[in-house]
Amino acid sequence: MADRVTQEFEKLVEVVAALRAPGGCPWDREQDHASLRKYLIEEAYEVVDSIDQGSSAKLEDELGDVLLQVLLHAEIASEEGRFTIAEVCERIRKKLVRRHPHVFGEIEVAGVEDVLHNWEEIKSREPGREEIGSAIGGVPKSLPALMRATEVSKRAARTGFEWPDMEGVLAKLREEIEELEHALSTGKAELVKSEIGDLLFTIVNIARWWKVDPEEALREMLDRFQARFTLIEERARASGRSVGELTLDEMDQIWNEAKGSPESR
Repeated sequence: MADRVTQEFEKLVEVVAALRAPGGCPWDREQDHASLRKYLIEEAYEVVDSIDQGSSAKLEDELGDVLLQVLLHAEIASEEGRFTIAEVCERIRKKLVRRHPHVFGEIEVAGVEDVLHNWEEIKSREPGREEIGSAIGGVPKSLPALMRATEVSKRAARTGFEWPDMEGVLAKLREEIEELEHALSTGKAELVKSEIGDLLFTIVNIARWWKVDPEEALREMLDRFQARFTLIEERARASGRSVGELTLDEMDQIWNEAKGSPESR
């Protein structure tokens, strides 16, 4: 098994290098780190989609696409004399060993919380971390907003910046709703925007308390919405009309019927 992994990985590295070499693929040769950013994000989301679909074949395929992006970035860096894929592998291997002393060392942990605490403690002592300065400073700004909010919320809570109980979070939710209602009454778009942000972040904190991934919760809700709205469209077409020609009462009735179907729960 180990020999096959090594052989296939080396073959793939060689293929990527050939794509970038003189006489290789014109598209691959003109790419750089910046131009490839969107493809890495797209491929990562396609992996998530394949997981949601429960398709092993699709997951295998999409993981390969993500790996291709990693190898392209490493090849570009190698051409620039910065680092190689071997150094990327070495760096992550050492990092994993260093941050898992309960596996590769003598540290004992009682559970997941101990693991996370140790992880953050070890990260804080690593070279370059002093440049970040803040407990939440290392959260990438390029993350999707809900994912970034979740990570910021988790890291802030670990420092003790936290409500004592769920009632405190719910009180904050009610406060933010009132502030949004006031902002709406002013007619000032920037104030409304600010208060919507505050409200969304409070929702993220509620999700964290209940160990719910808000990004996943929203994606699942959108799937339900799409299934229910599609049914409204189908019913409208069956009656020889467009959705816009249905009355609101008709749409509500179909919507409520769809809520009871297994596909849209």
